[in-house]
Amino acid sequence: MPVATSSLTSGVASRYAQSLFDIALEAKAVDKVEQQLGDFEALIAESEDLRRLIGSPVFSTGEQVRAIAAIADKAGLDGVFGNFLKVVASNRRLFALPGMIKAFRAISAAHKGIVTAQVASAFKLTAAQEKELKATLKDVAGKDVEIDVTVDPSLLGGLIVKIGSRQIDTSLRTKLSSMKLALKEVG
Repeated sequence: MPVATSSLTSGVASRYAQSLFDIALEAKAVDKVEQQLGDFEALIAESEDLRRLIGSPVFSTGEQVRAIAAIADKAGLDGVFGNFLKVVASNRRLFALPGMIKAFRAISAAHKGIVTAQVASAFKLTAAQEKELKATLKDVAGKDVEIDVTVDPSLLGGLIVKIGSRQIDTSLRTKLSSMKLALKEVG
């Protein structure tokens, strides 16, 4: 995605997410909206057709609104989030929904005093490992920490953790690259 398009999508996502958060906060429905965001995100992950509806500009506004309304009704996505989905569809901003979900979670976490850490791991972490990592990061950050874990087998082993502007890279890939560079300098 070109930088200008990425920036536009990010800006749209942030504005819509902030509006959704403000409305949810006023309606005392932040937790319900967060739960429904997760449900909708799972629907996106499961359905190629839904991903196509969200990402493709070939569907008319009417088609998008009808489809999103039907999906929301069938999935039980009602209230603040159900109405939000319909507004997003009628404004032809479905393409930015994944960014809106991510931005909403960040806004909500900040409101609750929680920091989100982006974690890349070579392997899927167990529940015990995730719990230990959260506790360790809480000590480092001085706040409660939620982790967003992605699996990246190219790391070979270890983790890359990003909290705000800080990054901790203990991946085997990085260590091997450092050794390779050091050996080149010696030889």
